[in-house]
Formats: sequence, structure tokens, C-alpha cells
Amino acid sequence: MDNSARSWAPRAGLVGAGWVLAVAAAAGAVLTGRFGDRPGTLLLAVAALALLAAALHGTLLRPRLTAGSTGLRVRTLGGTRAFGWSEVRLTLSTARRFGREVTVLEVEPLDPESSDLVVLGWTELGADPRDVHEELLALRPA
Repeated sequence: MDNSARSWAPRAGLVGAGWVLAVAAAAGAVLTGRFGDRPGTLLLAVAALALLAAALHGTLLRPRLTAGSTGLRVRTLGGTRAFGWSEVRLTLSTARRFGREVTVLEVEPLDPESSDLVVLGWTELGADPRDVHEELLALRPA
């Protein structure tokens, strides 16, 4: 990427809160285990693992999206994918979830053999997907 590159990642405070809550849930699982509360221990252990996975994901995949004049890069669990501007379609998708509207940014490769659609929401980008979409369109050469 070039010097004018812009990047988006989960907010550091959100990832930090995930780590703190994972440790708290693990400590709670240990404490409830000492008092013989097996269902409580299991529930807290599962919560600790889920929070640990989310915090680890938010920590390792930073930045999640990077864009510059030559194209963009998307980091996923499968690795980092680089796309030229002419190789992707950027769309916003809005759906109703649990009584509220949720907007996501879709990064879709134009290669018909690729099935690597990447869907990025507010938590992955650390910003409103509509704002990110506008910035990406501004960075994209005409």
C-alpha cells in the first residue's frame, strides 16, 4: 500500500473489554467450580472461551481492512487478500436484525471462481460501514 493508505480495525477499547471479560469469566468458572456448581462452571467456561475467541480475533486481525490508491487488503482467518480496485465490487447491505437495521460493507471479488465474499460490520471496522464505503469510493480511482 502507499502513503495515502487508510485502515480500519475493531476499536481497541472493545477488544480490551473482550480480554477483560474473558479473564473475568474464566475466574468465575474457577470459583464456581470450587463451590461445586457444575452448571455454572460450564456456563462460565463456555462464555470465557467465546470471549477469548472474539478478543483473539480482534487482536490478531488488525487492521481488518486497508485501502489505498492501488487497491485494498482484507485480513481474514484464512490470510490476507489483496485486491486491485478493478477486481472488487463494494456494496452496502442493510437488513433488519432483532428489531433494528444493521448495515454491512460487502467486499466481493469479481472473479467468478472466487467465493471469498467478505462481510464487514461496525465491530470489524470500528466505524459505520456507510462512512467506510464513502471513503473507499473516494479513494478508488475514477
